[in-house]
Amino acid sequence: MKRIDFAIIFMATIMYFFTGCQDANKKKTVKSGYDKEIRELISKMTLDEKIGQLNMLSGDWSVTGPVVRTDFKEDIKAGKVGTMLNAYTAKHARKLMQLSVDSTRLGIPLLLGYDVIHGHRTIFPIPLGESCTWDLDLIEKAAQIAAEEASAEGIHWTFAPMVDIARDPRWGRVMEGAGEDPWLGSQIAKARVNGFQGEDLSLNNTILACVKHVAAYGAPIAGRDYNTVDLSERTLFETYLPPYRAAVEAGVGTAMTAFNEINGIPCTSNHWLWEDLLRGQWGFDGFVLTDYTAILELIKHGVANDLYDASVLAINAGVDVDMVSQGFINHLKKAIENGEVSEERINQSVYRILKAKFELGLFDDPYRYCDTVREKDVVMTKEKVEFARKAGRDACVLLKNNNVLPFSKNIKSIAVIGPLADTKEDMIGAWTAAGDRYTRPVTLLEGIKNKLGTSVKIRYAKGTDYNSWSKDGFREAVKAAKKADVVILALGENWQMSSEAQSRSMIDLPGNQNELADAIIKANMNTAIILMNGRPLTIQHLDDIAPAILETWYAGTEGGNAIADVIFGDYNPSGKLTITFPRNVGQIPIFYSHKNTGRPFNPSDHYTSKYIDVPNSPLYPFGYGLSYTTFQYEQLSVDKTEISKQDTLRVNVVLTNTGNYDGAEVAQLYIRDLVGSVTRPVKELRGFQKIFLKKGATKKLTFLLTDKDFSFYRKNMTYGSEPGHFEIFVGGSSATMYKSSFILK
Repeated sequence: MKRIDFAIIFMATIMYFFTGCQDANKKKTVKSGYDKEIRELISKMTLDEKIGQLNMLSGDWSVTGPVVRTDFKEDIKAGKVGTMLNAYTAKHARKLMQLSVDSTRLGIPLLLGYDVIHGHRTIFPIPLGESCTWDLDLIEKAAQIAAEEASAEGIHWTFAPMVDIARDPRWGRVMEGAGEDPWLGSQIAKARVNGFQGEDLSLNNTILACVKHVAAYGAPIAGRDYNTVDLSERTLFETYLPPYRAAVEAGVGTAMTAFNEINGIPCTSNHWLWEDLLRGQWGFDGFVLTDYTAILELIKHGVANDLYDASVLAINAGVDVDMVSQGFINHLKKAIENGEVSEERINQSVYRILKAKFELGLFDDPYRYCDTVREKDVVMTKEKVEFARKAGRDACVLLKNNNVLPFSKNIKSIAVIGPLADTKEDMIGAWTAAGDRYTRPVTLLEGIKNKLGTSVKIRYAKGTDYNSWSKDGFREAVKAAKKADVVILALGENWQMSSEAQSRSMIDLPGNQNELADAIIKANMNTAIILMNGRPLTIQHLDDIAPAILETWYAGTEGGNAIADVIFGDYNPSGKLTITFPRNVGQIPIFYSHKNTGRPFNPSDHYTSKYIDVPNSPLYPFGYGLSYTTFQYEQLSVDKTEISKQDTLRVNVVLTNTGNYDGAEVAQLYIRDLVGSVTRPVKELRGFQKIFLKKGATKKLTFLLTDKDFSFYRKNMTYGSEPGHFEIFVGGSSATMYKSSFILK
């Protein structure tokens, strides 16, 4: 890899700032009118009190990393804690807040954070599933509902959204992001920040958002969590940085450091990343916190001798809050005495933290988020639960269907089989905040019973455990399948297999689930596979044998009801993949926006880029998803065959629902720059529209493209477009070849 030239990067990002993102700081969800109050408060603080504001401790309500023991209540009373995580409910939050307000000299309120990732009490589909809805309004509303519930339970701040671009499904945290595409990921990042923070942070139903993990955490070598990252500067800027920047443009209040390194420098000690890029060039005005124990881990990275050195590196790099490592609280005072850290640097961090507390209204009323009456009124209301059901339906992606789905409700009998058919804890996936995992989620079996009532004979058999090699349950499952008109076979991963620290070297169906599928489909061909998982799986065998496959991810609190709505045709699936499904792990990394080579695949030429044992193409491409109906694209055209950089190009296409069901289609627009000063991807997403059409209906769609859509980092790393020939593709997935063309002058 060519070493990053920071002078070039500085020039490039400045150019990007002025050409592509002039309005980056127009929308701020926070006020800036507290400068006088903050400075007056800082002037009253001792050095120990200032350093205390930089220290984050964990409560004892959740474990989200290595346990670092401390008596946090005594530390709060001693003024040694400014922020906390893993503590919630209005009653508990009030007790903690009272310790900080009543027991400390200046009564500075605590800031309480929690991992509200895809819902708080009402749990929505995992973020990867949410992204497959391609519905930005839905995604924003889900975040808004999560904020309303979390804020009612004493939480001021969520460690979300995670916007890491991920192109290796072996990495367990793909479930927590929006997939592989930086353009779509940027739109989703903005939607989630807007949902959490709203228009005004001082309202008590909004919470502070945190963009994570900055930067490029989603690109670990070999897909192994916490592993190193090795990227060219072009890949870093074009693929991995855009969603973080989008969150900054949306006014995100905080940012979290990634565990990995960039160009040999861990993100937690990377001055260029925080001071030059985010603050200097992007205009980020919030505060930066580490991930869990990340300062302590600088020692194992090999850039610090001890926690003292690590703390000095982190604070001087621009980090403001130390999550759990306790390096700042124990070593910064000595570092200031030694002249290695300035008190003015400490003041900068304190200012940023206090600003967030003022903007949240905590100085006006520290207990405004601790209202037990409001807590009862807003948590898991009927409307929120109904919306979770809608989100669960919309997230489903129909991968295959040989006229099997939807099932008729007039069937006489159905067999519900599989290790994930009746398991509540697996329905909501990982990172489920305060969600009730064991009693509240609706299982698939329960959802089918709710849908069919007592008029249909329902037989249930587990068949096997999710990661078992025992066939003891096969006989009962096959017997149930043979007696049924139709079969639902629920397969996939246990919820703990897709999350932080849950990387897998092989991403096949665990255990003997493929063998169970063979036996059940042989017994009854009217079988639909229901997948529950947090990452793409290598399911070539299932695709070969199964009549129908419905990807449901982990669908949330109302998952069973939502999936039943899709299975029985009360909802026509409209989800589209936001991450590519490989045929096998040997294809990884695989993504749609790859570059061409000098020898692109040519079936008639042996000496071209290919495998000899599997096609280059994925099993299911980015943007792919079937429907119970069919859609036809026609009359693709551009309003000009030549445009200047000042022009707006209008792209028109006619979309028709040609099938027998009403349904929604995600029409996707991709571009290709045919010749550039540097190589360009074969396709890049630049627009989409989700359109509902009744059967037989037709609608003309118009996409608008400007010079910004054709811009990239050129040969000298300046940002902008180049004259030349472009192709435009419009269709139902990234595999579409329906195209037009134009010239940019």
